[in-house]
Amino acid sequence: MKLSGYERETIINFNAREKNATLYTRDRKVMKEMDALVSRYPDVYHLVSQTDIDKTYSFHKSCIKYRKPRTLSEAQREQKREQMKQVSISITNGGKSP
Repeated sequence: MKLSGYERETIINFNAREKNATLYTRDRKVMKEMDALVSRYPDVYHLVSQTDIDKTYSFHKSCIKYRKPRTLSEAQREQKREQMKQVSISITNGGKSP
């Protein structure tokens, strides 16, 4: 079943009293990422339920992180641009330095 962008929702739910959070999603990309976490860390991430269009996961709420937006100075941006140019050149040359 094809879902619209609006219907491909992800909801994370937790409260102060319980230790675990739940994540409900209809987004295939999020499902793929969460399935990888379930496979890699089965003691932390659990698949609780699924249907043909959605999945629900459970995990410790300490896994939820908040962070400030990353800000780069103009010098840092230029350094990153140069690094990516070198990576691109290396890939183009088959992994060999220019």
